[in-house]
Amino acid sequence: MKRKSKRNKTLDLPLSAGGAYLKELVRFTSTTDVESLRNRMTVGDAFAVMAALPAACADLIIVDPPYNLTKDYHGRRFGKRKAADYAAFTERWLAAAVPLLKPGGTMYVCCDWATGIILAPILEKYLQVRNRITWQREKGRGAKTNWKNGMEDIWYCTKGKPTCFNLAAVRIRRRVEAPYRADGEPKDWRETASGRFRDTCPSNFWDDVTVPFWSMAENTAHPTQKPEKLLAKLILASSNPGDLVFDPFAGSGSTGVTAKKLGRDFIQVEQNEQYCLWGQIRLQRAETDRRIQGFEDGIFRARNM
Repeated sequence: MKRKSKRNKTLDLPLSAGGAYLKELVRFTSTTDVESLRNRMTVGDAFAVMAALPAACADLIIVDPPYNLTKDYHGRRFGKRKAADYAAFTERWLAAAVPLLKPGGTMYVCCDWATGIILAPILEKYLQVRNRITWQREKGRGAKTNWKNGMEDIWYCTKGKPTCFNLAAVRIRRRVEAPYRADGEPKDWRETASGRFRDTCPSNFWDDVTVPFWSMAENTAHPTQKPEKLLAKLILASSNPGDLVFDPFAGSGSTGVTAKKLGRDFIQVEQNEQYCLWGQIRLQRAETDRRIQGFEDGIFRARNM
């Protein structure tokens, strides 16, 4: 087995070495007390868990379903489907998840451009679609006969009129290159020892998010892991401390880890035990390390700042 560089922080511990971490996982069955799922990493079937949870229990739901692509998730293969079949899969999880959302609650749904075309009309049947966030991945595989995919989307939906949107919590700090003054004083910017900055309102295009890579502490071997910074924006904007965040396709636990770091409760379920192991390790690390890359002192920093 090839030894990793000391700088390589990727979490890829095999199940065979899971030890005490595996004992901390909740393994969902028909007799499991649903309250025991709170703030834990749960191994189980998302549809079984959603059927057992009480109605209107979640303030915020973040859904990162398998995109309509053929992908191997460490032994579990999701195959690309006909649009109608993927639409049926989407409608199935939406019908199960929407009743769990409180009136006025928010659901964010992750997708790529092709999957988003299928998702949009189905989301409109169940929720109010309020916006589409596009975030820049930085990376992407080139194509000889097409444009490289360097973006992903997130549909912002609510169950009626939203009861929570914390604009001040998701401002982004940007450098000011040509500062404007009024009466000789800085207007809408401030000068610090490290430069001139403006804390701006976020738009629906995010170019400040870095996809986790091998030298970042949050990185795991999950093939489609979402950045904690990305999830922090969603959680801070659309929930308050103590609220419950639900994630039915948890992967390596990024939603729950970020929710924990930000003082929210969470329920997250993932069918792949390997990913749950990594999620449990990350949750334990978050007990003593609440840092989120790119988010400091209540401000999101632009990339490379």
